[in-house]
Amino acid sequence: MLKDWKQNWPLHLMIVPGFFLVLVFNYGPMVGIIIAFKKFLPSKGIIGSPWIGLDNFKYVWLMPDISQVIINTVIIALLKMVVGVVVPIFISLLLNEVRKMFFKRAVQTLIYLPHFLSWVILGGILVDILSPSSGIVNHILVFFGVEPIFFLGENQWFRFTLIASNEWKEFGFSTIVYLAALTAINPVLYEAAEMDGANRWRQTWHVTLPGMIPIIVLLATLSLGNVLNAGFDQVFNLYNPQVYETGDIIDTFVYRLGLQQAQYGVASAVGLFKSVVSLVFISVSYYLAYRLANYRIF
Repeated sequence: MLKDWKQNWPLHLMIVPGFFLVLVFNYGPMVGIIIAFKKFLPSKGIIGSPWIGLDNFKYVWLMPDISQVIINTVIIALLKMVVGVVVPIFISLLLNEVRKMFFKRAVQTLIYLPHFLSWVILGGILVDILSPSSGIVNHILVFFGVEPIFFLGENQWFRFTLIASNEWKEFGFSTIVYLAALTAINPVLYEAAEMDGANRWRQTWHVTLPGMIPIIVLLATLSLGNVLNAGFDQVFNLYNPQVYETGDIIDTFVYRLGLQQAQYGVASAVGLFKSVVSLVFISVSYYLAYRLANYRIF
């Protein structure tokens, strides 16, 4: 153990700055959890505010909108998880068949760029291009004889818009992971399949996809921890009161309760509930990742 420490102490030293950042910005604020069990009064502070036990949680569960908010969060998060696995796999398989390296790298760069843009910027872009009166998307639809669609203002279209725009932003980043997994497949397997008469489709089905299974299982199971994370930044920059029915999620609900309505205790109760459920799913996802893909953090 001591010998291992002497050999790897520079690596442990590199962890120290990140450890303190997590300690200060993630674990330090957890002291405020007690607000969820108090009737928080800013004038009295966290310590001076009176204890009310589980009243904030009871109040939340009696709110008429909370069930729809939870349903919206789970549906949006699950759809993002599923699409976030399928689309990058499909794109990585297509790019793997490209033999012109210049074209392949150009496509990779183009699909990777949106990942670096914030939702504040992308939200403004989407509002412009999806506008029912002046957006280019609706101009194209009208050209083909389709009525303009209010993508960001109609409940039946809002979830679809969230999923599609999120995937447009993130699938390039995820594709890189799967392309890296493809490089680990032994080329001898392709040569053997070709000698057996397998065409490119058969090689993809019987060699490429089985070779990607471990990373697919790993990423899919680890994504279970995000089942209540539907994407606050994206939803906050795109939603409006007209689409609360299908687009309001736990994070935006907490934002309105805590910052707009100053119900700090209630907002903390909802946030604590979400954190506990997320912890359970994260624990389950890491257990499944270990059992199914032999993935371990330590």
